[in-house]
Amino acid sequence: MTGAAWTRRVQQEGNDSRMVFEPPKRLVRALAETAPDGDDWLAKLPERAERAVAARELTVERVQVPGGRSSLVVLVRTADGTPAVLKLAPALARPEHERAALAHWGGLGAVQLLESSAEQGAEVGVLLLERLHPDVSVRSLPEAKALLEAAGTLRRLWVPPPEGHGFETVEERTGRQAEAMRASAERDPEVRPLVEAALTAREELLATTPQSAARLLHGTFRQSKVLAGERMPWLAVGPDPVVGECAFDLARLVRDRVEDLIAQPSGAATTRRRVKRLAESLEVDQERLRGWTLFRAVESGVRARRVGREQDAELLLEFAGWL
Repeated sequence: MTGAAWTRRVQQEGNDSRMVFEPPKRLVRALAETAPDGDDWLAKLPERAERAVAARELTVERVQVPGGRSSLVVLVRTADGTPAVLKLAPALARPEHERAALAHWGGLGAVQLLESSAEQGAEVGVLLLERLHPDVSVRSLPEAKALLEAAGTLRRLWVPPPEGHGFETVEERTGRQAEAMRASAERDPEVRPLVEAALTAREELLATTPQSAARLLHGTFRQSKVLAGERMPWLAVGPDPVVGECAFDLARLVRDRVEDLIAQPSGAATTRRRVKRLAESLEVDQERLRGWTLFRAVESGVRARRVGREQDAELLLEFAGWL
């Protein structure tokens, strides 16, 4: 499926309606980089969306555009008129882990589930969620205020994981990433020094992480993942949950608005101040935060370079060099 931005056609037949969905271009491009060969999730997405809407007796308002990089987000209303969000995601995005994390948080700091996996015949990869304000994120605030609000939201998410959880650990996730980073460094000597520094930092951090530090983490937290809500001013969306130390989660927030940091003559100094300020405000060890920020920036930069997003790669690797 090439996917024009998106289309929706409704043919009224009494009280029934049939919709045809096409995914936003942003989603199509992102999945082209990550989906395994032969994956047919995109091809079957319109059919899945229709089935999910019909099973829940939802009224479709619109597809959220540009939307996310790993899921189709549809603004809907339930049978009683309640605004909601229908989210469809491929297995690669671990949607059932997202469901489990949201259920564990129970709406504290994060968007609320409106159905459990057992309700409505819910199928894998389909989530019905509380409607937030999809076009109003913390990123719309001035930078200092945005960081403050985002950090406050993140703090509420850091709770002990449920007993017998099936979430990936930080060690497991970064282990997979480390293998890909090593392979990239072998092919691309230019990135080798930063990759070696990032891998060394990871090994040292994992070797000194106390067992008691394990918390349920958002996993992909950044300003654009915090949306305005009605229940609470700001709520997190789109987790890719992982269990580990809080500094790993906070590290992604450090590089938010990286393009603005790179454009500043004092970008390196501003970054170091941000590390210090965020570490102090959330009671996280500053050196551990710096180390995970380095690893995550290099991992993202090398991955961007691997799939041909050269501009993103340059920004991230320059940022990593400041750490």
